[in-house]
Amino acid sequence: MNIKLLLGANIRQTREEKNWSQDKLSEKTGLHRTYISGIERGVRNPTIEIVQQIAIALEVPIADLFKDKNQK
Repeated sequence: MNIKLLLGANIRQTREEKNWSQDKLSEKTGLHRTYISGIERGVRNPTIEIVQQIAIALEVPIADLFKDKNQK
């Protein structure tokens, strides 16, 4: 799977598990909602610093955002 799509899907899944909107994640990270949307759709290529910011806001290890949950 494309790494940007995987990252975006994992961010979206984690955000939805917390019942957060993109607006709430935006508030927690200081990133614009449309930027978060782009990351989740796999059209943005965030820096590792941005990924760290999102992981901290979601309270998950950065590595979890890159795990392919379909692989064993």
